[in-house]
Amino acid sequence: MDPAPTDAQSPGMRVLVVDDSERVRRTLATGLRAHGMAVETAADGAEALMLLGGLLFDVTVLDLMMPRVDGTQVLQALKSKSAKPRILVLSARDQVQDRVDALNLGADDYLVKPFAFEELLARLLALGRRNFEQASPEVSCGRLHLDTATQLARAGETVLTLTPKEYALLELLVRRKGHVLSRASIFEQLYESDSVASDTVIEVLMSTLRAKLARAGLPDLIETRRGFGYVVA
Repeated sequence: MDPAPTDAQSPGMRVLVVDDSERVRRTLATGLRAHGMAVETAADGAEALMLLGGLLFDVTVLDLMMPRVDGTQVLQALKSKSAKPRILVLSARDQVQDRVDALNLGADDYLVKPFAFEELLARLLALGRRNFEQASPEVSCGRLHLDTATQLARAGETVLTLTPKEYALLELLVRRKGHVLSRASIFEQLYESDSVASDTVIEVLMSTLRAKLARAGLPDLIETRRGFGYVVA
């Protein structure tokens, strides 16, 4: 289950990990954050529902067997809501009926414990693409090409060497092409709610990303709209 070292990066997804095992929560949070994701954790369903009521997540990784409020109750509570994250059930229950029941309650995917971190990561990325109704992992914007499966960015034939946060920022802007994103909204997407950083870190991140894009021949890809934010037009 431990995340293996990899050179791949991941998009700026917000993920909620819900599991009563502190080891599972800690391991997944560490591994996913290393891939550029913003991760919150909850020890049971009650805590998960509280977080889901106040924050927006792209994907929730949900255990089924938990104290107080279990995963099945979380699925039931979310089933009638129109705005909800994709849900990846992560459970030791390995019977076909367990999977059928979870999927019928609104889960989007089901992974049995023990699991390989690489598979969980691939499934999360696939669910993230579904949020944008994107069948292909390829996203293009002029000469810029992003492969969201391998998490590589290319300007023509030149592969960009980006940090996980730089890649996350770039994919976020490209996916929302034409939409102006404020510094605060970008920060909320890329960083955890308890992060000690402030949203001014986005300016630093933007500066280093733009410098790398400029060296690859894309100096004007990201526009600044004074008083509003940033946009890929």
